[in-house]
Amino acid sequence: MIQRELENFLRMLVFAAVQVFVCSKIHLMGYAVPLVYVAFVAYFPLNYPRVGILMWSFVCGLLMDIFMNVPGVASGSVTLVALLQPMLLRRMSPKDAAEDMKPSLHTLGYTVFMRYLFLIVAVHHAAFFALDTFSCFNLQYAAISCGSSIVLSFLTLWAVEHFRTRKRKAV
Repeated sequence: MIQRELENFLRMLVFAAVQVFVCSKIHLMGYAVPLVYVAFVAYFPLNYPRVGILMWSFVCGLLMDIFMNVPGVASGSVTLVALLQPMLLRRMSPKDAAEDMKPSLHTLGYTVFMRYLFLIVAVHHAAFFALDTFSCFNLQYAAISCGSSIVLSFLTLWAVEHFRTRKRKAV
Protein backbone atom coordinates (compact mmCIF):
# COMPACT_ATOMS: atom_id res chain seq x y z
CA MET A 1 0.00 0.00 0.00
CA ILE A 2 2.76 2.44 0.90
CA GLN A 3 4.60 1.52 -2.30
CA ARG A 4 1.47 2.26 -4.37
CA GLU A 5 1.03 5.67 -2.75
CA LEU A 6 4.72 6.46 -3.22
CA GLU A 7 4.38 5.56 -6.91
CA ASN A 8 1.36 7.88 -7.16
CA PHE A 9 3.30 10.68 -5.49
CA LEU A 10 6.27 10.28 -7.83
CA ARG A 11 3.99 10.01 -10.88
CA MET A 12 2.22 13.20 -9.79
CA LEU A 13 5.54 15.01 -9.38
CA VAL A 14 6.68 13.90 -12.84
CA PHE A 15 3.46 15.07 -14.50
CA ALA A 16 3.56 18.34 -12.55
CA ALA A 17 7.20 18.98 -13.46
CA VAL A 18 6.62 18.25 -17.15
CA GLN A 19 3.59 20.53 -17.15
CA VAL A 20 5.24 23.41 -15.31
CA PHE A 21 8.70 23.33 -16.86
CA VAL A 22 7.93 22.18 -20.41
CA CYS A 23 4.30 22.30 -21.47
CA SER A 24 3.37 25.60 -19.83
CA LYS A 25 5.98 27.29 -21.99
CA ILE A 26 4.26 26.17 -25.20
CA HIS A 27 1.61 28.48 -26.69
CA LEU A 28 0.94 27.58 -30.31
CA MET A 29 -0.40 30.58 -32.21
CA GLY A 30 -1.49 32.14 -28.91
CA TYR A 31 -4.23 29.55 -28.42
CA ALA A 32 -3.10 25.96 -27.84
CA VAL A 33 -1.42 24.94 -24.60
CA PRO A 34 -0.81 21.25 -23.88
CA LEU A 35 -2.26 20.39 -20.48
CA VAL A 36 -0.79 16.93 -20.02
CA TYR A 37 -1.03 16.68 -16.23
CA VAL A 38 -4.58 15.36 -16.67
CA ALA A 39 -3.06 12.02 -17.71
CA PHE A 40 -2.13 11.58 -14.05
CA VAL A 41 -5.81 10.83 -13.41
CA ALA A 42 -6.20 8.63 -16.48
CA TYR A 43 -3.65 6.07 -15.25
CA PHE A 44 -5.32 5.14 -11.96
CA PRO A 45 -6.18 1.42 -11.86
CA LEU A 46 -9.68 0.02 -12.02
CA ASN A 47 -9.92 -0.93 -8.34
CA TYR A 48 -8.39 2.26 -6.89
CA PRO A 49 -10.68 3.83 -4.25
CA ARG A 50 -12.69 6.76 -5.60
CA VAL A 51 -11.85 8.91 -2.56
CA GLY A 52 -8.15 8.30 -3.21
CA ILE A 53 -8.45 9.32 -6.85
CA LEU A 54 -10.30 12.50 -5.84
CA MET A 55 -7.73 13.41 -3.21
CA TRP A 56 -4.70 12.75 -5.41
CA SER A 57 -6.28 14.66 -8.28
CA PHE A 58 -7.16 17.63 -6.13
CA VAL A 59 -3.58 17.82 -4.82
CA CYS A 60 -2.24 17.59 -8.37
CA GLY A 61 -4.66 20.32 -9.47
CA LEU A 62 -3.67 22.46 -6.51
CA LEU A 63 -0.01 22.20 -7.55
CA MET A 64 -0.99 23.27 -11.06
CA ASP A 65 -3.06 26.15 -9.70
CA ILE A 66 -0.07 27.41 -7.75
CA PHE A 67 2.56 27.03 -10.45
CA MET A 68 0.42 28.02 -13.45
CA ASN A 69 -1.25 30.93 -11.61
CA VAL A 70 -4.81 29.80 -12.34
CA PRO A 71 -6.42 29.75 -8.87
CA GLY A 72 -9.02 27.01 -8.61
CA VAL A 73 -9.20 26.33 -12.34
CA ALA A 74 -6.86 23.33 -12.53
CA SER A 75 -7.98 21.77 -9.27
CA GLY A 76 -11.65 22.10 -10.19
CA SER A 77 -11.27 20.66 -13.67
CA VAL A 78 -8.95 17.78 -12.72
CA THR A 79 -11.17 16.87 -9.75
CA LEU A 80 -14.17 16.71 -12.10
CA VAL A 81 -12.22 14.30 -14.31
CA ALA A 82 -11.29 12.25 -11.23
CA LEU A 83 -14.97 11.98 -10.38
CA LEU A 84 -15.74 10.60 -13.85
CA GLN A 85 -12.62 8.44 -14.37
CA PRO A 86 -13.78 5.25 -12.57
CA MET A 87 -17.08 5.26 -14.46
CA LEU A 88 -15.37 5.81 -17.83
CA LEU A 89 -12.78 3.13 -17.15
CA ARG A 90 -15.40 0.58 -16.05
CA ARG A 91 -17.49 1.25 -19.15
CA MET A 92 -14.54 0.97 -21.51
CA SER A 93 -12.67 -1.93 -19.93
CA PRO A 94 -13.36 -5.49 -21.03
CA LYS A 95 -15.94 -7.42 -19.00
CA ASP A 96 -13.31 -9.95 -17.91
CA ALA A 97 -10.73 -7.32 -16.89
CA ALA A 98 -8.78 -7.91 -13.71
CA GLU A 99 -9.75 -5.71 -10.78
CA ASP A 100 -6.25 -4.25 -10.54
CA MET A 101 -6.01 -3.46 -14.28
CA LYS A 102 -4.13 -0.28 -15.11
CA PRO A 103 -5.34 1.49 -18.25
CA SER A 104 -2.84 1.37 -21.11
CA LEU A 105 -2.58 0.50 -24.78
CA HIS A 106 -1.73 -3.06 -23.77
CA THR A 107 -4.62 -3.66 -21.34
CA LEU A 108 -7.45 -1.85 -23.15
CA GLY A 109 -6.36 -2.13 -26.74
CA TYR A 110 -5.42 0.70 -29.05
CA THR A 111 -8.84 2.06 -30.04
CA VAL A 112 -10.47 1.79 -26.62
CA PHE A 113 -7.51 3.34 -24.80
CA MET A 114 -7.26 6.23 -27.26
CA ARG A 115 -11.01 6.88 -26.92
CA TYR A 116 -10.70 6.74 -23.12
CA LEU A 117 -7.74 9.13 -23.13
CA PHE A 118 -9.48 11.51 -25.54
CA LEU A 119 -12.60 11.63 -23.33
CA ILE A 120 -10.51 12.35 -20.23
CA VAL A 121 -8.65 15.15 -22.04
CA ALA A 122 -11.81 16.62 -23.60
CA VAL A 123 -13.76 16.72 -20.32
CA HIS A 124 -10.80 18.25 -18.48
CA HIS A 125 -10.15 20.91 -21.09
CA ALA A 126 -13.82 21.85 -21.45
CA ALA A 127 -14.05 22.35 -17.69
CA PHE A 128 -10.66 24.09 -17.53
CA PHE A 129 -11.46 26.66 -20.21
CA ALA A 130 -15.02 27.17 -18.97
CA LEU A 131 -13.71 27.96 -15.49
CA ASP A 132 -10.83 30.02 -16.86
CA THR A 133 -13.01 32.18 -19.10
CA PHE A 134 -16.00 32.35 -16.75
CA SER A 135 -17.68 34.96 -18.89
CA CYS A 136 -19.36 35.33 -22.24
CA PHE A 137 -17.20 38.21 -23.42
CA ASN A 138 -14.69 36.22 -25.42
CA LEU A 139 -16.39 32.93 -26.29
CA GLN A 140 -14.67 32.60 -29.66
CA TYR A 141 -11.21 32.82 -28.09
CA ALA A 142 -12.20 30.31 -25.38
CA ALA A 143 -13.64 27.87 -27.93
CA ILE A 144 -10.58 28.05 -30.18
CA SER A 145 -8.24 27.72 -27.19
CA CYS A 146 -10.17 24.77 -25.82
CA GLY A 147 -10.40 22.92 -29.12
CA SER A 148 -6.79 23.45 -30.13
CA SER A 149 -5.54 22.59 -26.64
CA ILE A 150 -7.55 19.35 -26.68
CA VAL A 151 -5.94 18.36 -29.97
CA LEU A 152 -2.43 19.35 -28.87
CA SER A 153 -2.73 17.66 -25.47
CA PHE A 154 -4.16 14.48 -26.95
CA LEU A 155 -1.45 14.29 -29.61
CA THR A 156 1.24 14.83 -26.98
CA LEU A 157 -0.18 12.12 -24.72
CA TRP A 158 -0.64 9.80 -27.71
CA ALA A 159 3.05 10.21 -28.59
CA VAL A 160 4.11 9.62 -24.98
CA GLU A 161 1.98 6.47 -24.75
CA HIS A 162 3.47 5.13 -27.98
CA PHE A 163 6.95 5.84 -26.66
CA ARG A 164 6.15 4.05 -23.37
CA THR A 165 4.73 1.06 -25.22
CA ARG A 166 7.66 0.83 -27.63
CA LYS A 167 10.14 1.17 -24.77
CA ARG A 168 8.34 -1.58 -22.81
CA LYS A 169 8.45 -3.92 -25.84
CA ALA A 170 12.16 -3.27 -26.34
CA VAL A 171 12.98 -4.28 -22.75
